[in-house]
Amino acid sequence: MLRSDSLWDLVERRAAASPDALCAVDEDDREVTFGGYRAWCERVAAGLARDHDIGEADVVSWQLPTWIESLVLVGALARLGAVQNPILPICRAREVGFMTRQARARLLIVPSVWRGFDYAAMAHGLGVEGLDVLVTDRALPEGDPASLAAPPPSAGNLRWIFYTSGTTADPKGAMHTDATIEANAYGISRAVDYGPDDRDGFVFPFTHIGGVSLLFCGLMCGFGHIMVESFDPDTTIPVLSRHGITVAGAGTAFWLAYVQAQRKQPGVPIFPRLRACNGGGSSKPPTLHAIVKAELGGVGIASGYGLTECPSHVLGAVTDPDDKLATTDGRPVEGVELRVVALDGSVLGPGEEGEIRVKGPMLMLGYVDSSLDADTFDDQGFLRTGDLGRLDDDGYLTITGRLKDIIIRKGENISAKEVESVLYAHPRVDDVAVVGLPDPERGERCCAVVVAGDGGFTFDDMTSWCREAGLMTQKIPEQLELVGALPRNPSGKVLKHVLQERFGDE
Repeated sequence: MLRSDSLWDLVERRAAASPDALCAVDEDDREVTFGGYRAWCERVAAGLARDHDIGEADVVSWQLPTWIESLVLVGALARLGAVQNPILPICRAREVGFMTRQARARLLIVPSVWRGFDYAAMAHGLGVEGLDVLVTDRALPEGDPASLAAPPPSAGNLRWIFYTSGTTADPKGAMHTDATIEANAYGISRAVDYGPDDRDGFVFPFTHIGGVSLLFCGLMCGFGHIMVESFDPDTTIPVLSRHGITVAGAGTAFWLAYVQAQRKQPGVPIFPRLRACNGGGSSKPPTLHAIVKAELGGVGIASGYGLTECPSHVLGAVTDPDDKLATTDGRPVEGVELRVVALDGSVLGPGEEGEIRVKGPMLMLGYVDSSLDADTFDDQGFLRTGDLGRLDDDGYLTITGRLKDIIIRKGENISAKEVESVLYAHPRVDDVAVVGLPDPERGERCCAVVVAGDGGFTFDDMTSWCREAGLMTQKIPEQLELVGALPRNPSGKVLKHVLQERFGDE
């Protein structure tokens, strides 16, 4: 495995080590090798330097789909030593304007129109002072690589700004270096045991921190990516199958889609070469690992846990035993210090639930708005994750919920995740989210939002199932809502605030 604290150094070293190996292939079967990738990146770097005067430390925001050209853009900007600000395609003028303004971006790169939205019109209408706009539909500017200066040093320098998605507040810009992203990619690569024969399904937005991390993984380990610009089970799964996917991400929503597709053709594997499913972004139902292993093959699910501020610092490995893969989120990766603390900050022991705090080589430098750092780090430099969990005697972590995802009903705390786990085990529940809704009598009431399978699912089904599972009466939801699908963001997290807004007045 190649290692470096410079993305561009990885590009050059991988191109030298395996120039003819596949770097990426897309839905249209367009391919680029590692050698071709390096050369393409240099041509685009020369074009960006010539046309937009981009150089070291210049901030470039970009909002492109998961295209091969997006991989090339990242490599080109790395060659120039620019600071990259990838923006999720779902973001609109308010968020994009805030991010580019706060990050002091010099250039914003967008497609013209994609999936019915006019990005070009949005970009030109932002009114951000000093912001240039480049509209491109795959065709990036190219120039003569001979015009480029030597690659600038990268070690320790700010190279990435990833914004967390805001719901009620402004997004927060987490600042990273190539070294922090590389540390994240190293942990993932070891946990999944990536090798040059692997084919990884790139089915979620490349602009996510996990997307850029996967690019690092491919360069470090020499495997190829299968690029899908927009996930649709009917069209995406045949592409992944055709190109021999071996590792399938990227979270619960995707794994459920794969299982449903497999059930439509029992006896004929949709992914004959599959050896593992990996990813994260949201909690997995406790029974899903066994289902995936039995129906899709491979080792099942090797999921992980992380945040934009400290990505993938806990990971399940393909060598872990089934019970750990099914019920935990893995162990802290190399170099990570993790502790579970009580409300007073005291460190808790195995089996005790508290807030997860962490520091390690993939931890961000801080936020763009440094005034946010004081509330984010404790006095020992640990990141306050805001997530609840517990460690077992073997050091495996189980996420039990969010500090903000506790439903307080008549003064008693209810873990939404605990109720979700019970309900998901019902054979006619395909997906579920539990939320707290305002209630004048109880303070909050517990509402289960369910995607039901064949045979339907009733309120009586829910209450009787919860009682039989031994759930405390106080934790049984008082409200059931049936939906066709749960609203999720591109990384698979359920947008609970959408459900609360929708059902809060009912």
